[in-house]
This record gives sequence, structure tokens and C-alpha cells, in this order.
Amino acid sequence: MANSLLFNPHTYDPAHLDAETRRLLRATIDFFENRGRKVLLDSYIDRAWYGDFLDFAAKEGLFATFLTPAADGGDDPARRWDTARNAALSEILGFYGLGYWYTWQVTVLGLGPVWQSANQIARGHAARLLTDGHVMAFGLSERGHGADIYATDMILTPDSSGGFRATGTKYYIGNGNVAGLVSVFGRRADVDGPDGYVFFAADSRHPAYHLVRNVVNAQMYVSEFRLEDYPVREQDVLHTGRAAFDAALNTVNVGKFNLCTAAIGISEHAMYEAVTHAHRRMLYGKPVTDFPHVRRELVDSYARLVAMKLFSDRAVDYFRSAGPDDRRYLLFNPMTKMKVTTEGEKVIDLLWDVIAAKGFEADTYFDKAAKDIRGLPKLEGTVHVNLALILKFMPSYLFDPAEFAPVPPRYDAADDEFLFRQGPARGLSAIRFHDWRIAYDAHADLPNVARFREQADGLCGLLRDDAPDEAQQGDLDFLLAIGQLFALVVYGQLILEQAELNGLDRHLLDEIFAILVQDFSAYAIELHGKAATTARQAEWALAHVRRPAADATRAAALWEQVVALCGAYEMRP
Repeated sequence: MANSLLFNPHTYDPAHLDAETRRLLRATIDFFENRGRKVLLDSYIDRAWYGDFLDFAAKEGLFATFLTPAADGGDDPARRWDTARNAALSEILGFYGLGYWYTWQVTVLGLGPVWQSANQIARGHAARLLTDGHVMAFGLSERGHGADIYATDMILTPDSSGGFRATGTKYYIGNGNVAGLVSVFGRRADVDGPDGYVFFAADSRHPAYHLVRNVVNAQMYVSEFRLEDYPVREQDVLHTGRAAFDAALNTVNVGKFNLCTAAIGISEHAMYEAVTHAHRRMLYGKPVTDFPHVRRELVDSYARLVAMKLFSDRAVDYFRSAGPDDRRYLLFNPMTKMKVTTEGEKVIDLLWDVIAAKGFEADTYFDKAAKDIRGLPKLEGTVHVNLALILKFMPSYLFDPAEFAPVPPRYDAADDEFLFRQGPARGLSAIRFHDWRIAYDAHADLPNVARFREQADGLCGLLRDDAPDEAQQGDLDFLLAIGQLFALVVYGQLILEQAELNGLDRHLLDEIFAILVQDFSAYAIELHGKAATTARQAEWALAHVRRPAADATRAAALWEQVVALCGAYEMRP
């Protein structure tokens, strides 16, 4: 049972995907497995540029197939933007290392403004670059402003030929050393306000493009670059005015989803390594895994990891089914970014408690995972930024449900073209959702689902009877505590929906909700301790601390799933 839930390169067979997708995913796995463990670890330690992987991707047409929308794919029927298979590839790349995932991720971001553009010349150019094996970059952030779009210092000055000359510096730009196309955000020198924004395509090989340095100490290349009087022709302009602003935000909406699958892949590889080490290690004459606290931590980490996969898999369906009248994905997207990536950190921390000093050793995957998992919650907007975004949906989600047709599993070979015509990045609080209680009602017979439902209903009562006052609504620290409670309700809903579709083992599902009950209780205690919390709100917080329902039969069954991971995957030396 366990091996079918986690990605295992030895047994992976995504039969639900089309033949060409399966071939490319298997070819990617075989590339890494044939290189072997030593090369994988040594290249990370030596911070070696992953040119061999990019050569492989170019030869197989990997990025060209997965990242070219059907409308730009010419006569190749395999080319499309398919979130289901993109998620599968993202998980695989994360499994082998953050650097390989990162070069893919920033290519996704770099293409976002292009595929949202009506500029057919630029679109055709990007499609040809992908065919030729190039990667892309997303030139948004700057050292002094981060990703603060309003404050860009990339200045475009009109020239006499109908184009511009661009001057300015961009910072923290992945693939900036080799990108065939860099989507760069800037503003016109002669137009104030949002009307002056411009997104344009640059080429890292151009003599006016100056690569300054790699700003991180890692295998990946995260560049600082400077444009000095760079010529921006009319055919290089992707968006202007408010459309450029929207393209930036919508690109992040498309791209940041991949962070959840990277966290899943990293956690899966670390899980195999940790369980195998712990179960084979003898201490005081018995396996380390005979100790009750070790079993608890391994079961906890396993259940959290499966929950990460369930939520993310179900979120894919909402992404793929989105349209102008169904934008529910805009809540589930920051949830994958904020919640799934932080759960990945918890998984690694639990595993590290078990394997202890082993987790520092250079010849393990784990010491790389322990470092790299920290980055994902901090990319494409911090946890706090995404949690604040999630709060915008809370009133509509909890209190104003609407009727929607059920969203089916979406593994069909379709092009997710709506993602590139999302429209203006506003109106989030008006987005409607189906009733979250439906999923909970369908599993009310599970003790911990029922117990968590009590807590979720209690949150609704708090917001109805003792809602944050005006001062509290201006206190982001206080609101983030509320946001953590709300996020758990959303997290649980999609976990339940996917569990129903998968026919998930009921012991495992109940264990996942035992963890959610504990997590809700912990966040309630955090709310109780906030300086801004009123006496009534503090009373509510303590009243909604719950103990999860324990079950010895469930615990024994779950341990059998976990221990089955021992030796289930070990990379070729």
C-alpha cells in the first residue's frame, strides 16, 4: 500500500497519462538513475552546473513538449501546457535535487508573460527557442525592491525607431546566465503610474546584457544582471500598462504551484533514505524503529507527506477545470505554496529527529534535502504573503457557498490554455466556492474527521460571533493566526476529496486528520497568546483545543505501511 502512494523510480508507471508523456517521464528518471547516486551527490557538493541535464532535456525535447501551449506547438500533437503532467515532472525533478527542478521552474516563469501575450512574433520565437533546447528566465525582482512591482528601477526610454532603450539591474533571476529569452519587467521613463509598465523579451547573449554574478552559493545559477542601453524593439514588447502588471501576477499564479510538487519530491526521497537507515540501524540490540517515539515520528512524517500529495493532486483538477466563472484555483494555489511547502519542512524535521547525525553526512541525499526544503516556502512570495492572500477568500469560502458541478479527476491530454488568459488580477474576495462541508460530511464516520469538523465549525462561530474588530483587522500578526486556522479547513477539504477519488486507506485518512486536529489545537493556543486577542476570543481558543482519537489498530496498520518503505528505493551507486 505504501509504495503505491509515494513516487518510487523503480516502480513508477503513470498509466493515467498518455504514451509520449510516460516515455518522457521515464526517460527523465532513467537519466538520473543511470548517472547514479555518486554523481548526483558530488555535483551538488561541487556546485557543478547541470549542463548534462539540460543537454538531456534538449535532446529529448522535454521542456519543448511540456511547456509549449498547443496553439504554439505546430504539428506536434504532444506539445501542450498540461498541469497534471507538469506536476508529475516537477515532483520527479524535486526528487533528484532542487537545482534540476529550479531550472525547470524559472523556465516556466519566464514563459508566463510570453504565453499571455498577443505578440505572435515573440510567441513564435519562444517556441523555436524551446525546440532548440533553450531555457528561459523571469526578470522581475530587484535587489532593492524584491518583487515589489510598483517600485521597479528598470527604465525604458523611447527611441527614434518606435522602440525603447532599457537600462537597469535585475537580481535573483534563475537561468539568467544562459536563458535564450528573459521576460523583463520595467517602466517607461516618460509615463507615470501603471500605464508606464512594460514587459519585454531580452536575450542573455546580447552584448548589452551584462551578467554580473551568481548571487547564491549553490549548484543552480541565480543571477544578477544589468541591461545597459539594451535595444527593445516593438516585436520584443510583450505587455504594456496594466496588462504588464497583471501578467506578472498571473505568471506567479501559474508558476508557484510547482513549489508544492518540488517539496513532495524532496520529502519522498528523504523519507526512503531515513526509514531505510533507521530500520536497519541497531541500537542497544534492537532496531531503532522499535522505539515508540521513533515510530510516532516516522508515522507522523509519512501521514503528513501523503496529505501533501493528496491536496496537491486535487488542486491540479481545479487548476485544469478553471475558467472565467470558476476561479477557485486562486485559493488552492497559495495553499499549495504556503501549506504544502511548510508541511515539507515538518516532514524533514521529523525525519531528522529520527536519523540525527546521519542527516549531516555528505554522502547522503538527506543533508541536501534538509537545506533545500527550507527555500521553497520562501520563493514566489513568503509564507506570510500567501497566508495574507488566503485570508481574502475566507468569508466567501466559509459562509457563502455556491453550486458547482463536481470537478472530475483531470488526467486528460488537454491544453490548459485558460491559465494564460486569466484576466485582471483582482476581485479575489468575490470568488465563490462550493460548500466545504460536503467533503467533511461524507467522511463523518471517521473519528478524527468528526473531531476536526467540530473545530472547523467552531472557527465559523468565532468569525460570526467574535469577529476581528477594526484594530485587529489592521494587525497582520493577529490575522495570520486566524489564517492558519482557516488554511487547515481548506487543506482538509481537498485531502478528503482526493482520498475519496483514490479510495485511500481509512486508517491513513483518520491518522491525517488526527494530525490536523493537533495542528488546529496548536494554532488555537497561538491565537490565545496574541496580545491583540480579546478575552472572549482567548476563551474560544482554549475551548477548541482537542485531543485526537487514538486507535491501537490504526497505529499498527500504519506502522506496517511505513516499515514497508525500508529498502523499497535505493539509488544505484
